[in-house]
Amino acid sequence: MAELFNFEMTATDGKARTGVIHTPRGDIRTPAFMPVGTAATVKAMMPESVRATGADILLGNTYHLMLRPTAERIDRLGGLHKFMNWDRPILTDSGGFQVMSLAGLRKLTEKGVTFKSHIDGSKHELTPERSMEIQRLLGSDIVMCFDECPALPADRDRIAESMRLSMRWAERSREAFGDRPGHALFGIMQGGLERDLREESAEALKNIGFDGYAVGGLAVGEGQAAMFDCLDYAPDMLPQDKPRYLMGVGKPDDIVGAVARGIDMMDCVLPSRSGRTGQAFTRHGVVNIKNARHQDDPRPLDADCGCPACSKYSRAYLHHVFRANEMISGMLLTWHNLHYFQDIMAGMRESIAAGTFDAWQKDFHANREMGDIEPL
Repeated sequence: MAELFNFEMTATDGKARTGVIHTPRGDIRTPAFMPVGTAATVKAMMPESVRATGADILLGNTYHLMLRPTAERIDRLGGLHKFMNWDRPILTDSGGFQVMSLAGLRKLTEKGVTFKSHIDGSKHELTPERSMEIQRLLGSDIVMCFDECPALPADRDRIAESMRLSMRWAERSREAFGDRPGHALFGIMQGGLERDLREESAEALKNIGFDGYAVGGLAVGEGQAAMFDCLDYAPDMLPQDKPRYLMGVGKPDDIVGAVARGIDMMDCVLPSRSGRTGQAFTRHGVVNIKNARHQDDPRPLDADCGCPACSKYSRAYLHHVFRANEMISGMLLTWHNLHYFQDIMAGMRESIAAGTFDAWQKDFHANREMGDIEPL
């Protein structure tokens, strides 16, 4: 692990950027989509299969892993990379978003959050210091500072109070993280849809100093138009020479719009969750494989896709195994979705480097407007 963490931007096209995040565990090509491995697994996928889709990095979940099997157990077993058989970079979230989603099961103070486990009702406390400790035990390559993320819509006073608390927690996270060569700590910008609060948050984070910066508090109920309005200015408030991560996004057109506005990294459960429920993302929109129109269709989901679901199986077969509740259904559709999301990222990286990103975007949207192919 001789090489330390750093970000090399290689090309821009408008606000869109492409480059490489260098880490001791391998390079992360940006723009990057991170599949979500909530409980030390990307559901329905083997680690080597996730890698085969083109993923350079996975996301792990602090909240879920601290409860089961516990960070201490994972540490004793050699760390999260060894535990889940993934030797490339891992980013872990701070646990803040999941804890804030517990509503009546939590209590928020200046110190942190106390909450009851959704698994067995046991009581736990999560603070900036404890979040840093858990992510250190897991062995995360990219650690997220502990923050609070209120759901939108929320009134301005609530958003401002939450943002300022998150900035105080960011400072404590920075101090608790310490000096860990080869590992990175990202700060998280908050402020809802209030431009001046976003600016205040960005300035606070830059004064503290982080290895990368996330735009948090979006994709929490505000809708795509409002999210894009915020992204028109929020990434510009963050350092140009550091990675920018949009948390919890999203659908393919969300991802493309975010990259066009200067975002470098994203994550979302959507590709795997949709795969398990019979939805496949394709160049021409979403295919609901459970629909009867597919039961006699010998064609692939997407003729231009090289994933196993498309290259080896028909829509009729995928329809059958979904209807029969066979495990292979979720496996194949998840593989396809993750492959398609990584194809999008590769296409954007290539077009930004070539200075043709606008044309690539037009083709992307034109293909989706065509809709799914008609049944036989």
